Amino acid sequence: MGFSTLLDILGSTIAGGMLLMILFRLNDAAVQNSYNYTADLIVQQNLVEVITLLEYDFKKIGYCKDWTKIADPSKAIIFADSTNIRFLTDVDNDGNVDTMRYYVGPTSQLSGTPNPRDRMLFRVVNSATPASANLGITQFNLRYFNALQQQMSFPITNFSQIQTIQLNIMVESSYSYANDYSKVFWRQIRLSAKNLRNR
Repeated sequence: MGFSTLLDILGSTIAGGMLLMILFRLNDAAVQNSYNYTADLIVQQNLVEVITLLEYDFKKIGYCKDWTKIADPSKAIIFADSTNIRFLTDVDNDGNVDTMRYYVGPTSQLSGTPNPRDRMLFRVVNSATPASANLGITQFNLRYFNALQQQMSFPITNFSQIQTIQLNIMVESSYSYANDYSKVFWRQIRLSAKNLRNR
């Protein structure tokens, strides 16, 4: 076995190692792209699910099939802050007034997921057990505006002045790839229930 044979083996080993490293990098990039596309799809589906429910419920603030039971829609919102809202509505369109509440829990409730920022979104009808969903919500922020479109400052003491609501929601994936979470942000600039305008 000559010196040139050893050089050939050494050169082949180096070339083979480089090709193997390239294959590992390509595989890692393919796995990351696949994960990111899947995580983006899940995050967007979760956001659509949350927004559909919130818009449906918020647009019914102050609504009742028997309109005489909520004769003054300005009193339909009974509590409002930046992460918590409680209002009167007719959930199942049966003519009875229900109280609905939306709020988010602390991040400690979802300590079982790798994302340190995700929270549970709670929906409570009357005094029933809160219905909750882990949809990766990391931001649930409400802002309120009066009839002149001026933002109301917290704490709000006169809920009857609320005319429109701005809703900001961020949803992130519960799991990350290389510590990178997929995220999507949505803002409803002026969500207004028709009944809030009936004053």
